Amino acid sequence: MHTLKKLAIATATVGFMALSPMAVHAEDGDMTRQLTEARQEGSVWTAFALNQHLSPFSIDVEIENGVAVLTGEVESQVDRDLAEQVALGVEGVSEVDNQLKVEGENADRTDNKDGSFSDRFNDATTTATVKSKLLWNRNTEGLDINVTTKNGVVTLEGNANSDTASELAERLARNTEGVRQVDNKLNINAEAGTADKAKAKANEAGGAISDAWITSKVKSSFLLSSNLDGLDISVDTKGGEVTLSGHVNTSAEKDLAVETAENLRGVKSVNADALKVGTDS
Repeated sequence: MHTLKKLAIATATVGFMALSPMAVHAEDGDMTRQLTEARQEGSVWTAFALNQHLSPFSIDVEIENGVAVLTGEVESQVDRDLAEQVALGVEGVSEVDNQLKVEGENADRTDNKDGSFSDRFNDATTTATVKSKLLWNRNTEGLDINVTTKNGVVTLEGNANSDTASELAERLARNTEGVRQVDNKLNINAEAGTADKAKAKANEAGGAISDAWITSKVKSSFLLSSNLDGLDISVDTKGGEVTLSGHVNTSAEKDLAVETAENLRGVKSVNADALKVGTDS
């Protein structure tokens, strides 16, 4: 409501000033900026409203000089990260000051009924990591998958649109630091994700996924992988084209690094010519 109200006020003000040439000349620059920022706020707010993961939450948006300030509460760290990515995808937004809070953060730190705090923290971290990987992957981000973790055992429940998608979700979870076992209870439903993908396309209409976001998620995916963590891999992205450089220990690790990057949302191509294996120069 706050964003829509501000957009309406800005638009009405411009209509009024059109009747006063002197006022237009005096404040044209400032009003143009305010109208642009109001429209950007409206675009961000609309993208949140259309996104199935973010629509239930009350997120306030303020934009000034290309910086979007997000406030409010979301359900998980994954939703917090998604909100930032969606805002960065809106044209004209160059930076996000993410002040969103995760619901129940403080309560989780004091409630130790089920197991030790350390165990619950590790399981919660694993769940958030697996959710993030599923969300970032172009082949699983629109699927209805619920993730839970207990003592390092990850359970996947919900729907996948094919055996291939189900196997990929399981592989992404299994290839995550701290996961001991994956219990794949996903149902195969050919219609799964169809409506969500349509919404995702609508979300992307506000602007392309930024190169900075892609680089960040490629690096994070490497760090979150149990088979790539700690390797010397540099990542650079330009126009959705990812370049990997540095060193890996084996050809299998290089193939995994390329596959991991290729499957992330927004990635158009991956160049790994500069990624050397072993002691190759």
